[in-house]
Amino acid sequence: MSKDFSGVYALKNVDMQVLPGMVTAVIGENGAGKSTMMKIISGIHSDYEGEVLLDGEVVSFKNPKEAAEKGIVIIHQELSLIPNLSITENLFLGKELTNSWGFLDYPGMYKKSRELLGMLKLDIDPRTAINQLRVGQQQLVEIASALLMDSKVLIMDEPTSAISDSEVELLFSIIRELRAKGVAILYISHKLGELFNIADRFEVLRDGESVGTGILQDTSHTKLIQMMVGRDLGGSIRKTASVSREEIMKVENLFFQNPENTSNYLVNNVSFSLHKGEILGIAGLMGAGRSELLEALFGLHPKHTNGDIYIENKKVTIRSVKDAIALGIGLVPEDRQLQGLILHMDVSQNTSLANLKQVCSHGLINKKKENLLSQQYIEKLNTRLPAPDIAVQKLSGGNQQKVVIAKWLATNPKILLLDEPTRGIDVGAKAEIYKLIHELAGQGMGIIVVSSELPEILAISDHILVLSESKLTGSFVQSEANEEKLMHAALMEKE
Repeated sequence: MSKDFSGVYALKNVDMQVLPGMVTAVIGENGAGKSTMMKIISGIHSDYEGEVLLDGEVVSFKNPKEAAEKGIVIIHQELSLIPNLSITENLFLGKELTNSWGFLDYPGMYKKSRELLGMLKLDIDPRTAINQLRVGQQQLVEIASALLMDSKVLIMDEPTSAISDSEVELLFSIIRELRAKGVAILYISHKLGELFNIADRFEVLRDGESVGTGILQDTSHTKLIQMMVGRDLGGSIRKTASVSREEIMKVENLFFQNPENTSNYLVNNVSFSLHKGEILGIAGLMGAGRSELLEALFGLHPKHTNGDIYIENKKVTIRSVKDAIALGIGLVPEDRQLQGLILHMDVSQNTSLANLKQVCSHGLINKKKENLLSQQYIEKLNTRLPAPDIAVQKLSGGNQQKVVIAKWLATNPKILLLDEPTRGIDVGAKAEIYKLIHELAGQGMGIIVVSSELPEILAISDHILVLSESKLTGSFVQSEANEEKLMHAALMEKE
């Protein structure tokens, strides 16, 4: 299999075998060609060199619907749901049930939707619009949509990137049931630990080529990483720079009232301090209020937010995103595609979005300045581009994330808010982002990091806060924290 984009090859003569009743882990850095391969198999890319054989017969699909009709179904890393439609409408889109009169069978579709959501322990009315769900809940709906199909080959692209540990275990039990029924599963994940838990075989891609294949239990984490990156990632990711005693931000009694239910709070009376050069980790389970805390600080919900915020010992008022940017705050959001990028625009255009004044001359965007700004961060973040003017929607997830980070670094922030900054990113790109975070902290920037991965929070943070049910239930210096303490705080409600 080979596939090129504007003369740059994303895949080069890759052979891969997928066996029924087995989970094949497809491993590689962002930009290695994993998603391109999956898009060919599932009919998203119809123009390629090579052959796809299903049950020994050559097949060729013009679109994903044709692939699905042959039993090949994909669960995308970047959600493909339609925001304004309900859960049920998304689940049955293109495969609607009809009654004997030829009308849509809404009761039947609602019933089946409830059954699927029940399998995934998602207690939500199936008539709820997708845009009312958090990213993790949307991920579960995406999974439910794939389970609705009678698939021979199920492709899972980072299915656990936005769901909780308990939901991961539930998903794994469903995968084991499908495997027992003879379904062939292609599983992409950058979480090597979970691959050893669920996968039988592995296929490693690097720079569009196959560099290793075999039985997963016959290899090790270290060997897989060496095959993936082909370079030394270095040792510890802890930074050595000391945290300043000088406060860069102080938050007192922050409340964020739920716009849908004013008797509840999404952030409930939270107070903390952030110092120059400090990396403050925010831990907690899904729905604990972590993302909402960052959104409140960034001025996204001024009508529903109350509390006192001080920056460099001066009380400030943040009533809009414009206010937050002017005060030196940047936010890398949880959902990079929906909230962080304009997908049809190129890398340089996205990089300059939050700081257009810097690239304007006489009121017009100076393309040369814009390109120079973008190139600075392409080199700084080691962003891999097939072509310099490529639209960001054609980049891998990890390289898209680097563009979002570049956009906010271009504003020269004092405080950087990072919501799941390594979600769906390979080990090589993670190491690069960790290094960048430590460099920025070493320069005196205050950084707040939300992450669902406790080992990540423990590894990069100087101080860790834990939220549970919108309240602050734990505060730990790094040297005193461990996974058990963080999880205990995440499961309790502060008295």
